[in-house]
Amino acid sequence: MNEPIPKLRTVDGAALMSQPLRPPNFVVDTLLSQGLHILAGSPKVGRSWLALWLAVTVAKGESIWGMPVRQGTTLYLCLEDSVLRIQNRLFEITEDAPDSVHFCTDCAPIGQGLEEQVEHFLAQYPDTVLVIVDTLQMIRPVHDATYANDYRDLSVLKRMADRHGIAILLIHHLRKEKAADVFCRISGTTAISGAVDSSFTLVEERRGTARAKLTCIGRDIEYRELELQRNVENVWELVSDSREQLALGEGRIVCLLSELMGRQKTFIGTPTELSKQIDPDGVGGITPKKVSRMILQSLDALRERGITAVVRRSNGKRIVELHRAESADAEGVPDIDPIDPAAATLPANNGETGAGDGESDRKMGSPAKPSAAVLLGRGGSTERGSFRPLSEAMDAQSLPTRGQAEPSSDFVGLGSAGKPAHCGQKPTPTFELEV
Repeated sequence: MNEPIPKLRTVDGAALMSQPLRPPNFVVDTLLSQGLHILAGSPKVGRSWLALWLAVTVAKGESIWGMPVRQGTTLYLCLEDSVLRIQNRLFEITEDAPDSVHFCTDCAPIGQGLEEQVEHFLAQYPDTVLVIVDTLQMIRPVHDATYANDYRDLSVLKRMADRHGIAILLIHHLRKEKAADVFCRISGTTAISGAVDSSFTLVEERRGTARAKLTCIGRDIEYRELELQRNVENVWELVSDSREQLALGEGRIVCLLSELMGRQKTFIGTPTELSKQIDPDGVGGITPKKVSRMILQSLDALRERGITAVVRRSNGKRIVELHRAESADAEGVPDIDPIDPAAATLPANNGETGAGDGESDRKMGSPAKPSAAVLLGRGGSTERGSFRPLSEAMDAQSLPTRGQAEPSSDFVGLGSAGKPAHCGQKPTPTFELEV
């Protein structure tokens, strides 16, 4: 007898926009996140040199072009090279390679043992953060290059990267034909670009100049172009970066909110009112649409600074509540843990949504344990419907001006590289929850 097909498990938009979620983990901050990625370039342009340097540098925990990394074990499947060639190249790019970077010159194809080989390695080295495959074609089984086959092959690697929270970087080729969009030159069908989380192309200005442009695009990164120069040791050095202003991440929003709450104990207002206070001239790009998301993805860092945050709806408006904790209030209060989006589950409600009034108090996940969304929807010391205009909530002359917050490259789960920047004294955290 066939098993019944389970119903769709859905989450409504109001509940989702109040759900605390962790931002993606980055192996290289703002550049290479967990997931599946592809680096394409012309033959002999220096892709393998870049891949080797990346594997060694991440294993050492050193920055990549000024960007902090998530240090851990790396695996480089250098399938077009010999052990002798890898040794010679190692002596050129570094004086001392760590024992946390591993090399392999032979492996099975996808669907014929590769998955089991990588799984065994990850079990043996659970701190692995990066796997590089050089090249993609070397691990593909023999079949026609169709859209379906391309997508099927890469989906296997994509699921593996997401399941283990690692980054898998595939080295690939570019077509010789020119194109207005450089990503259209990636060899294969469009399924290759569609299946990966990020695409990188390395294009030399002119053959033999040792200058190239690394163009980047992805789901978790912004479009950017990096001008690179290969030095005499065959290490690619950064010449310029189109990303002139660092994107506001968890660290920057935490610094700005810490400065705001250092001058007042409570803030209750709309995202528009909050963004005007912490970024009055708009140069920081903190729009009302972004500020709620930034807060929900920075609850851990805010809690470390004694700030509790609630994002909810009241009378048809989205309200942000911030409370500065006093040290005497911090005892015996449970933590609200943000949910990793890769591990988050939707409510098992058989696709049915209950009647509600717009509050974010719908249960997410198992009903046996209240989720963070439930706590957020009912948390805080302010009752529903008690929103006061900002002009009534505080004296206009006491509004803080935007200070010079220290730039930060904080991101979740990066060990020493991912520690949030300190923004003044950290009060003891507290919560005011009411379930």
